Order: sequence, then structure tokens, then C-alpha cells
Amino acid sequence: MSRPGFDTYILGSIFIALIAGASVVLQPFGLGRAASVLAGCGAALLATAIAWRLRRANLAGLVAGVAGSVAGAALGLLAVFVLRQAALAEGSHGGFLRLIVPLVGAYIGLLVGVWNSEHLPLGFLPGKPEGHIGIGPAKILDTSVLIDGRIADIGESGFVEGRLIVPRFVLHELQLVADSSDSAKRNRGRRGLDVVQRLQKLTRIQLEISGEDLPAIREVDLKLIELAKSMNAKIVTNDFNLNKLAQVQGIEVLNINELANALRPVVLPGETMRVFILKEGKEHNQGVAYLDDGTMVVVDNARRMISKTVDVVVTSVLQTTAGKMIFGRFDDRGQGGPDPRSSAASAGTPGP
Repeated sequence: MSRPGFDTYILGSIFIALIAGASVVLQPFGLGRAASVLAGCGAALLATAIAWRLRRANLAGLVAGVAGSVAGAALGLLAVFVLRQAALAEGSHGGFLRLIVPLVGAYIGLLVGVWNSEHLPLGFLPGKPEGHIGIGPAKILDTSVLIDGRIADIGESGFVEGRLIVPRFVLHELQLVADSSDSAKRNRGRRGLDVVQRLQKLTRIQLEISGEDLPAIREVDLKLIELAKSMNAKIVTNDFNLNKLAQVQGIEVLNINELANALRPVVLPGETMRVFILKEGKEHNQGVAYLDDGTMVVVDNARRMISKTVDVVVTSVLQTTAGKMIFGRFDDRGQGGPDPRSSAASAGTPGP
């Protein structure tokens, strides 16, 4: 979404001047010149504020809004006709009512059309392919989730669709990280910018670069929360502090880490799993392995099996704030040890 240009401010000023001039000429409800100017400027400023809010609407929303405004204006003209028949639209205020009632009807119809555009069959319009774009509330991406990069993989898999918003102040923060003298930070920032480019190429996602800024607020996290409030959007993040702060203020948060924890396989005590013992554990005779999703597996009696793949029996599962830990036991019987039956047979065989 582009920022309003200088021409927009000129057109807005001309519109306000025209409405104020029309109010002075008509002087509705017998108001004086000064009161008419104030009333006209107030109405024009209100219309301008509404227009600025509606600039975020996509093409489907605009089409639905225009259809709603036409229907509302028609109902307003019908109401004016009824008022004239009842002799209520005559006199000094009749001209004002004949003008304002259709405008109010058009305004109400416009908002109703925009609010319900998601439920209309407008999937053929650009910006809303296959009827997916615009489903549900918008999602605002923060810096941490872009640097993490998994949001692009989730989008490519089709589990995330609709309208994703990246504020310009988040891109600015990514640029500062990418320009850092620290090579690790520089790589993280560049990866975040690459993730933005990947998201822009996905057809199921409408990625929007929002130029809306809140200069009175310095903290990026607070800017994200206020932007989410104004747009009635969700925040997608990996930041624990932002997650808690947004939830306290009533903002719905989608945490990629919580999604990853939810997708980890369920393991029950008594089950057998095959793992690669990577290193020694903290306790005596323990080995440590890791699953593909990063879950730590602590295996008793496996210290001597480091750098080997073994079968272990799960003894318990511990859920912590950092994730899930699995405890298991390695039983070397039948895994490379001598066969007890063959040993017994050998012991019972008489010598020559």
C-alpha cells in the first residue's frame, strides 16, 4: 500500500473548501455563515477520514462498497420521496434533507458492502485469486518471524493464506540488521529480506507492505500492537515478550514456535524408537540423541553407544517451556551381545 502523495492532500483541501462553500450558500437549518462553514468543514473532514481508512480495501472490497453505496443512495432517494409526500422535506431545511439523506444512505451502503465483501462471490477479481485472498483477519508479521524463515515454508505448504502485512518499520529494522558489522547479524537480516521476497511470490498470499507508521511510538513492539488494534489484525511472531504483551492487550497472536511444538509427534511411554546417540549425557552412563524436529532424547545405559544408531524404549515424556524432552532406556540384550541360548548350548556340549 503506497503512502498518500502530495496530490492527495491538494484534492482533500479542494474537497473541504467545496463542501464548506456549499454549506455557506445553502445555510441548512437556518444556520449563520460561521456555523455553516463549521458544519461543512466537519462533514468534509469526516468524509476524508473515512476515505483514508478505506484506502486499505482491496479491489473486491471496493467493488462491493460501490455496489452497496449505489443501493444505499437509491434507498435514500426513496426516503426523500416519502418525506416529500408527507410534506416533511419542504421549507428551509428541505433542500438540505434532499441532499443529505441520499448521502447518508450511500455511506451506510458503502460500509456494509466493504464489511461483507469476503462473503460475496468475487474470487474472479485481481488480488483475490481462487477466493482465498482476504479470508479471515489480516496477519501482521514481525521481525523475528521473518528472520526465523519458517513462515515462508508454511505459506508454500498452503497452511497460511490470505492477507499478510509487513510494516515498513519492520523492513527498516531488517535493513539495519542486514547492514550490521557483525556477520551473524548481517546474515540474519538478509535472510529476513529473502523471506519477504519468497512470500511475495506466493499466489495464495497477498503480501502487503504497509507504509503506516506511528512516529509518536518509538518501540517496534508497541507499534505492532497499536497497528494490530487499528487494523483488527493478528500478530505473527516468535518473540515471547511480544506474545505476552499483545495477549494482555487483547491482540490475538500466532506463535510459530507453538505451532512447531504442536506438530511434534506424540510419543507414549513403552513405545520403541530408533535414534542416533550423539553425545554423552549429564548423568552417569547416559547418552543424548535428537529427533528430526530437535526434540532431545535422554537415553539411560547408552554412553558406550555414542555415534551409533540404537533402539530405545521410551520411559517418560516431559513437557517444558522450552519444548518436549523424552527419556528412554537402551537395552543391549539382543543388540550386538551374545545370544544366551547359543552360549548355553556351547557350555553344555561335551568336549572331544
